Amino acid sequence: MQTTQSTEATASHSLWRELRDAIRGTEADYTRIPLRRAVLLLAVPMVLELVLESTFAVVDIYFVATLGPSAVATVGLTESYLFLLYAVGMGLAMAVTAVIARRVGEGRKEEAAISAVQAIFVALLIALPVAVIGIVFAKDLLRLMGADAWALAHGYRYTQWMLGGNLVILLLFVINAVFRGAGDAAISMRVLWLANGLNILLCPLLILGYGPVPALGIEGAAMATNIGRGCGVLFQLWMLLRGGKHIRVLVSQIAVHGEVLWNIVRTSLGGIGQMIVAMSAWIFLMRILADIGSAAVAGATIAIRLMMFTMTPAWGMSNAAATLVGQNLGANEPARAEAAVWHIGWYNMAYLLVIAACFFLFPQQLVGFFTQDPAVVKVGAEWLRILSYSLYVYGWWMVSVQAFNGAGDTVTPTRINLVFFWLIQIPLAWLLALHFGWRETGVFWAVFVSETSVGLFTLWLFSRGSWKTAKV
Repeated sequence: MQTTQSTEATASHSLWRELRDAIRGTEADYTRIPLRRAVLLLAVPMVLELVLESTFAVVDIYFVATLGPSAVATVGLTESYLFLLYAVGMGLAMAVTAVIARRVGEGRKEEAAISAVQAIFVALLIALPVAVIGIVFAKDLLRLMGADAWALAHGYRYTQWMLGGNLVILLLFVINAVFRGAGDAAISMRVLWLANGLNILLCPLLILGYGPVPALGIEGAAMATNIGRGCGVLFQLWMLLRGGKHIRVLVSQIAVHGEVLWNIVRTSLGGIGQMIVAMSAWIFLMRILADIGSAAVAGATIAIRLMMFTMTPAWGMSNAAATLVGQNLGANEPARAEAAVWHIGWYNMAYLLVIAACFFLFPQQLVGFFTQDPAVVKVGAEWLRILSYSLYVYGWWMVSVQAFNGAGDTVTPTRINLVFFWLIQIPLAWLLALHFGWRETGVFWAVFVSETSVGLFTLWLFSRGSWKTAKV
């Protein structure tokens, strides 16, 4: 009896120590330590990082919703353009994670640091033209998406702030990808804790006003986001120069290295294309919903925020898969890389089955937390219930896609997305929603069909193993 209790106490102490190490950061070699421990050390901070990110997204939309459906619709329409920016940032981040992980796995940490600097230069080059376009043409961009009169008269300032401050978005993506690829996931976690913690505090203050601070409405939401993210970027740069457990940039390394920079650009093209295809598909869907009405856009916006919030642990675990694949391929351990993906895929599926049950059983209550508008609640609840039918498939899709991306093969997922999103999802959504008159219901079922299909197909392609021979 005493032996059993002693064993349980030791196991409990060991688990607590590993969780503590995951949050603090560790110098562990992820190509050598037991696989379960490697997944834990990487996944825990990545999950916590994204949980706070999605918490902010929910808090933000909660306070914006107090301004009415048009304000929520403005956020949704602006995010349609931001999704294109996210596509570039995430595509670049995929390449950065793959390159940094491969260099660290090969034991070439100085080259990893040089690659990190080149990635930051690429982000700077992308951000400038986007900022100019966003500030100058904000109203035109909203009008193109079918915005209502309120958005064009008042909401455009939100669009100006969000697109004008796009540099902080790109740098958050890119520099956190550097830390994750190197294995310093705990630093990425702290960065987003800081950025989103400030966002959460500033959102109600700037949107609703308090004391001497005036109520800035929807513009306050954008200002809060930029201030929080800007502080996060400053912290990232400080940590990059100070050095983490696995990577540090020296001042002498801050220079342009054309060959390394081009390697990152070349590797990122597939990832950027991959994400642009997926994100632009969302823009077309939002444009279809805008023709149906602001309630449809608002309901879809709330539903997608809820989905992002609840799926972040699965995304965090999938990001851990990208790092493990990249580092283990760099260390010539392809079997271990594959085993990590299957481990994480089962975790994802189990978690998302629980979320699917919540979406199926309580959709009205979940959407009703953000708005009392019955039309908006009806739309959002319907999408959550349709999502619940195949949400678990997304878990396998996430991790299999990240296996390709972590290996540096970003082209294969791009081709897959092109077929399933552009050639299937968009035409099917238009056909069902507008031609057959299913309205928003047609859009939601088109998403169900296309994304369930792409998840199953990508998992099958992963199982064939071609990603193991990718070069970065």
